[in-house]
Amino acid sequence: MTDMAAHARWTEADIPDQTGRTVFVTGANSGLGLRMSEVLAGKGARVLLGCRSPERGAKALEQVRAAATGEAPELVRLDLADLDSVREAAKKVQELTGGKLDVLANNAGVMATPRGHTKDGFETQFGTNHLGHAVLTWLLMPSLRNGSGARVVTLSSVAATGARIDIADPNFERRMYNPGSAYGQSKLANQVFALELDRRLRAAGDGVISVAAHPGYTWTGLGSGMARSYRNPVVRALVAGGNRIGEIFIAQNARQGTLPQLFAATSPEAEGGDYIGPRGLGGLRGAPVKVRPLTAARSESLGAALWDLTTKLTGVTPDPA
Repeated sequence: MTDMAAHARWTEADIPDQTGRTVFVTGANSGLGLRMSEVLAGKGARVLLGCRSPERGAKALEQVRAAATGEAPELVRLDLADLDSVREAAKKVQELTGGKLDVLANNAGVMATPRGHTKDGFETQFGTNHLGHAVLTWLLMPSLRNGSGARVVTLSSVAATGARIDIADPNFERRMYNPGSAYGQSKLANQVFALELDRRLRAAGDGVISVAAHPGYTWTGLGSGMARSYRNPVVRALVAGGNRIGEIFIAQNARQGTLPQLFAATSPEAEGGDYIGPRGLGGLRGAPVKVRPLTAARSESLGAALWDLTTKLTGVTPDPA
């Protein structure tokens, strides 16, 4: 990926005042989602925290409330691995906001989990990271249209590099399951969906924009379960060791890693179809800049195929249609 704009020194201090804006952040109970919620609440935004665990969500809510300078943040129960929960969360957000949302931050995710399935029968990572967010986005699109300069920010990952989406077998029903491959597929799907969404919004003449971002190599604890997902003890030990080395020598903290999605959500320079990531060390760390989306994400045919597959699997009418 190559830099397409020079924002080498962009920091939280560059975030414009967010007073009067309402933001819904998924996975807001920890890591990047919690940091994003704190920062935006501190800039005056009304933040809705999408959390799966009521207990962890309550703790996060108190933390964000302490940082808030505008309207008080609120908690929304959301389990992306359960489409009924996604529907209920979308309904709750519409009720809380009066049908007016300015930013949807599709931040939540699971990483390199053992083979498993969501409540609706989808492979855990594809179902949670992509399908859950896609449905949430479609259901909240009417509220986003009523927002001011509304944006959908979807978090991808450097793990998408080299990954592929198997349209014929997205749930690993015929392929041999591999935790890393499944994670890469789900994060590539996030990026492909974000760009396809923006193409369709432009074609429909909508004012909402869709922006993708990735945090580089940011240590949030999400990767700690990767090693445990491998049954082979030798592979498990190697992955754990690699994670530890990366954590010490390469990884950046959540404060720095959250900057790309904050830039995507707030900067006047962010445009529909942009991909925002760290500037330095091969995109692993550094200040946020616009980077070139992956070839797969720029493919209109793959974007259309994933869009149609998502509709077929979830049974949800896409928006824009």
